[in-house]
Amino acid sequence: MNNKTSFSLIAPAKLNLFLHINARREDGYHELETLFTFLNFGDELHFELTTDGSISVGGDTKDIPLNDNLIYKAALLLQTHCKTSLGVKINLIKRLPMGGGVGGGSSDAASTLLALNKLWKLALNLETLAQLGLKLGADVPVFIQGQSAIAHGIGEKLHQVTLEQKWYCVVHPNQHVSTAKIFTHPDLKRDTPKIIGDWKHHTLTNDCEPLVKKLCPEVEKTLQWLLKYAPSKMTGTGSCCFVEFASQVQAQDVLENLPHTWQGFVASSANVSPAHTELTAIFDQ
Repeated sequence: MNNKTSFSLIAPAKLNLFLHINARREDGYHELETLFTFLNFGDELHFELTTDGSISVGGDTKDIPLNDNLIYKAALLLQTHCKTSLGVKINLIKRLPMGGGVGGGSSDAASTLLALNKLWKLALNLETLAQLGLKLGADVPVFIQGQSAIAHGIGEKLHQVTLEQKWYCVVHPNQHVSTAKIFTHPDLKRDTPKIIGDWKHHTLTNDCEPLVKKLCPEVEKTLQWLLKYAPSKMTGTGSCCFVEFASQVQAQDVLENLPHTWQGFVASSANVSPAHTELTAIFDQ
């Protein structure tokens, strides 16, 4: 039996390799289709068991009120759902940009649910954790399930896919894009037909990209600069943009030439979330 009382866990980045918006629902959410892949890079969360029921979150979270902090909300949600008397001290090392479209907040929430399910010995299955995660955000379930997937519905219906490993240079132009602002904007394209048959045979785009480029010229500038190296795309609602390569050397070359006003990182893709890989190594050794 594994009686670990503290450990660290990655909250990996994701990329949307395409994002099609099919319709707007009456409840304000959008019907969409998107292809998620995980990256071997992300935030780091440290968890330490407490027995007094308290939940505290420290580290790189000082700008976020506790009631808006997805890490805290995830821990409280799980604690309440399972009626456990245990608590936790959580420390965040933030590496992923906020408002960047790489899933930082959602991934933090998912890794918190996954970690505390182990730390508190709750033995919930992934489906139950994903249902809880959906209460925190539409992207949380894909991080819980931990497999590259095409997502449908509002992002909660997942169809697992296996993708060839690639290397990515991801660039953040130091601009924050509000997901809510993009999805409520009247100019957002919302009528892309649903994919019929194999997605690989279709033209794949990000329906948010034209609007974000209009509202945030720095994203347009980033995409144009990256075109010198490879076809460039924006992930999620931005503002992060990326280029794909077969080798680390090619991706690293882009990063080394990055304008000093932008930030970026290089990472390989992973069909299985690095959070799942790390949890297995920690608890199943």
